[in-house]
Amino acid sequence: MSEESKSPFKGKTGLRRILNAFGYSLAGLSAAYRHEDAFRQETLLAAILVPAALFTPATGLGKALMIGSVLLVLIVELLNSAVEAVVDRVSLEHHELAKRAKDIGSAAVMIALVNVVVVWVLVLLY
Repeated sequence: MSEESKSPFKGKTGLRRILNAFGYSLAGLSAAYRHEDAFRQETLLAAILVPAALFTPATGLGKALMIGSVLLVLIVELLNSAVEAVVDRVSLEHHELAKRAKDIGSAAVMIALVNVVVVWVLVLLY
């Protein structure tokens, strides 16, 4: 890759890069919590379900699956929120591709939420 095509934001290496990435991640979590109602609701759900999973009679693997399914919802919601922010940044006008992108992101969140129910039911019943 030529020097001209590299991002001006790249270039940090080693510990500085890791520290910067951690800071950016915290800023992203903070922004999602401040600006996204769905992320706040799902964070509350996670704050209830993660400790609840630890107190179930499930095996360690079952608890890991239960907690992982909840964390997956947060991950998918963060990605969905990022897609929505980019779509809105490009244009607030109604466009079929913008609607499709937002609907697909919403569908991903819905599937992640269904996954929580399926995993929890299977772990707790079997």
